[in-house]
Amino acid sequence: MTTLAFDEQGVDVVYEGTEFRLERALIEDAIQKDYFDVTDHEVLQIVAENPELGGEPRRIGDIVER
Repeated sequence: MTTLAFDEQGVDVVYEGTEFRLERALIEDAIQKDYFDVTDHEVLQIVAENPELGGEPRRIGDIVER
């Protein structure tokens, strides 16, 4: 299972028992979008090769209160 915790500067990830941080700039470079327009599904696709994408994608801008 993969857990994502979003904030204004990046995402704390727990993937297969390993914890790490994806910084905002890295996510923007990888997805080629503004951080707040990236969806949780897009972040999952960076982290996992074949992620289970359940539910509707949510924009980081809608998840993080600015």
